[in-house]
Amino acid sequence: MAHWDMVAEKLDNWESWGRFYQRRLVEIYRHLVPAGQRVLEVGCGRGDLLASLQPSHGVGVDFSSKMLARARQRYPHLHFVQADAHELRLDEKFDTIIFSDALNDFWDVQTVFERIRPLTLPSTRVLINNYSRLWELPLALTRALDLAAPNLYQNWLTVHDINNLLYLSGFEAIRNWEEVLLPLPIPLLAPLCNRYLVKLFPFRYLALTNFILARPQPQPEPHKPAPLVSVIIPARNEAGNIRSIFERVPEMGAGSELIFVEGNSKDDTYETIARTMQAYPKRKAALYRQQGVGKGDAVRLGFEKANGEVLMILDADLTVPPEDLPRFYEALVSGKGEMINGVRLVYPMEKEAMRFFNLLGNKFFSIVFSWLLGQAIKDTLCGTKVLYKSDYQAIAANRSYFGDFDPFGDYDLIFGAARLNRKIVDVPIRYRERTYGSTNIQRWSHGWLLLKMVVFAARRLKFI
Repeated sequence: MAHWDMVAEKLDNWESWGRFYQRRLVEIYRHLVPAGQRVLEVGCGRGDLLASLQPSHGVGVDFSSKMLARARQRYPHLHFVQADAHELRLDEKFDTIIFSDALNDFWDVQTVFERIRPLTLPSTRVLINNYSRLWELPLALTRALDLAAPNLYQNWLTVHDINNLLYLSGFEAIRNWEEVLLPLPIPLLAPLCNRYLVKLFPFRYLALTNFILARPQPQPEPHKPAPLVSVIIPARNEAGNIRSIFERVPEMGAGSELIFVEGNSKDDTYETIARTMQAYPKRKAALYRQQGVGKGDAVRLGFEKANGEVLMILDADLTVPPEDLPRFYEALVSGKGEMINGVRLVYPMEKEAMRFFNLLGNKFFSIVFSWLLGQAIKDTLCGTKVLYKSDYQAIAANRSYFGDFDPFGDYDLIFGAARLNRKIVDVPIRYRERTYGSTNIQRWSHGWLLLKMVVFAARRLKFI
C-alpha cells in the first residue's frame, strides 16, 4: 500500500512512457466492452480505464487510498472501494470484470478469482491483460531509467498459468490473444505494429501483453423451467420437404413451434405449408411470406416472429436431420456454449451431399474464420445454428457495427456472437443428400462474397 501511495503521488507531476501503452489498452477494451454495462475493475488505480468504458454502473477496487482519492476526484460519477482483492466482498453482480496489468501484483491469484466468482452472472465476462515475461528485462530497464512507474517484485504468469487458475476458481477461458508490439508513439510504425503485425506469426510472440477472455463455468439450474423452442425454417422451392418437417422435428424443452418463412418460391411451397398446418393441428406452427431477399432476411423475420426463448434455424432442404436438433438444444441449455453451430465436416457425408470444390471452400473458410474469431469454428455455412433469443436481441441491437452485409444470415450471427464475447461451440452432424429440389448456393459468386467477408471481418474483429 505504501508503494502504490508513493506511485500515486509521483504520477501527479510526472509522465511515464507507458502513457501511449495505456491509451492503446483503452482502445482495445472499448472494442471488447459495450458502453452501458455494469463493470468492475480490480486494481483500478486512478480509474482512467474504467471511466473510458462509459459503464452504466462502474466500480473500481484498489488498496491504495491515494490512488482512490485521485480516482474519486477525477470521476465522481463512479464508485470506488478501498479493499484488498484477496478479501473482496461486494453485494452485487457485474456484466464485465476487468484485471488490467494487475494479476502479477497479487500474492494469491486463485483466491482473488474465487472472490469475484460470487459477483458474476452466467453472462458475465472476465477480461484480463497481463505483461508477457519476454518483456521482463525491457520493462525493468525503463523503470531503472525512471521512464516507467516503479513496481514491486512480481509474479510472471503465463497464459497457461492464468487459464489454469481460472479453471480452478470456477471459470473457463473462451479465447486468448496478444496485443501491443510497439509501446511507443512512433507515427505510422506504431499503428502498423499494434493493429496488424502483432496479430500475425511470428510477431505475435513478441507482444507486450496477453489478453484472456473468460466466463463462469456453467452451473446446473435444476429448478429452472424448460424453455419454449422456436425452430425457424426458411423455405424456398421446398414443397416436397414440408410434410417431413412436421413429422420429424422433435418436441424439445417446453415444446417446439415451427416458424416457416416462405421466400417467393417458384413451386407451391407456401400453399403446401398452409395445407400441412391444417393437416397437423396439434403442431404449433406459423407461416410468413418473406418480403425481402435472401436467407438472412428470412431468418431475421422468423426470429422477430418467434415466441420461444431458444431460437433454432433448420434449413428446409433437410440436409441436416431434424432428429439432431435435441443435441443443439442440450448444448445450449446445459451452458456448454452460447451460440451452437452445426458442423458438416466431421462425419462422412452422403455422396452427393456436397460438391468437391464446395467442400474445399468450406474447409478453407473454417481455418480463416477460426483465426479471425479466436475461437475454433469448423463450418461457417452449416445452416443450423441455435442461440437464446436474448443473445440474438443483443446481436441485433449491435448490428450497426457490422451493417446489413450478410445475405446468408450465418455470418451476422457468428460475427455478432464473437463481438459480444459469446462462447461458440460446434456440434457435428451427418450431412445428407437432398431428396427434393436443388441447392440455392451459387458456388463461385458466393465464394467471392465469402472472401469479401473475410476482409470485412478482419477489419471489424481482428485488426482493431
